[in-house]
This record gives sequence, C-alpha cells and structure tokens, in this order.
Amino acid sequence: MKSTAVKAKKESVKRITAKEFDKKVDSGEDISSYLDFDNAVWKVNVDFPTWMVAALDKEADRLSVPRQALIKMWIDQKLKEAGAQCAIGSTGESRYK
Repeated sequence: MKSTAVKAKKESVKRITAKEFDKKVDSGEDISSYLDFDNAVWKVNVDFPTWMVAALDKEADRLSVPRQALIKMWIDQKLKEAGAQCAIGSTGESRYK
C-alpha cells in the first residue's frame, strides 16, 4: 500500500523542464501543480548553549549518528509521547500536526 501512495503522488505532480518552469514563473503563471508540497522541508534554526551541543555530540557519537539525526529522533519521540496528532505523508513517514 505504501508504494501505491507514492506512485499516485508522483503521478499527480506534473513534470516539465527547468527552462519551461522558468518561463512559467517569469510570465506569472500558476506553478503550484509542478511543486511537491508533501515533501517540503522546513529549516529551523535553534540556538543551544555550548554545554548542550557538547552533550548532543557525545550522545550522537555513542549512537554513531549525526547530531541532526539525533535531534530529529528525540523530537519525534517527544511528539509521539505527547500524543501529537499524526498524518501520514505520501512516502509513508509520520508527519505531526
């Protein structure tokens, strides 16, 4: 079922060349049908004190994962524990609202 959802989503996003896309943008056309909003990524900057970064790095090294992966895993766990409302993305991964 997971692969069906992915396949259906891929078919719903129109494909064009970068040159065609640029022409549509330049002419002011609606380009939303050419964008895959389900797989968008938000970048979030968070300031941590030095001691916290050191502790994160130590735990990340212990688990052999990058710091960013550790932070994502811990936030995911906390959201699940808090009972965050979850939606399933087109690729089958959890997404919280």
